[in-house]
Amino acid sequence: MKTIITVTAAAAILIGSLTSVLAQTKAHVISAVKEAQWGPAPPMLPPGAEIAVLAGNPGGSSAYTVRLKFPANYAIPAHSHPTDENVVIVSGALTFGMGDKLAKGAAANKTLSPGGFALMPAGMNHYAYTTAATTIVLYGQGPVEFKYVNPSDDPRNKK
Repeated sequence: MKTIITVTAAAAILIGSLTSVLAQTKAHVISAVKEAQWGPAPPMLPPGAEIAVLAGNPGGSSAYTVRLKFPANYAIPAHSHPTDENVVIVSGALTFGMGDKLAKGAAANKTLSPGGFALMPAGMNHYAYTTAATTIVLYGQGPVEFKYVNPSDDPRNKK
């Protein structure tokens, strides 16, 4: 009897989760790279980046997927997010580091090339930078937010 209740509860949780995921998707998204509609990235990122929203609403509380383009020698100072951040490198290369301050050339930094993947867990301080123009796909569960370790690094504070 205990096993039946446990299996029934697990099935209810699984079906509820699947229903929630399916409810978030209103239509198929099939998009070629050339169809991306690029615009300036939100002010939470340093100037120079561009964004193309592929699916969802990064500012909302559901799943989202975006492309981001960074110019050569672009840097995002140390920051964290309230939700997990998933990154796939599409072109160029992106170097990631962990810690409270951007440290180019630190031994623990890791540079990812096209096809590379990074998962930055919620609340983990990290930074990123490029040496060449780079495009990534960023996806996760919204809302997207940046909490810069040093408030003076936050582009929203530079007015």
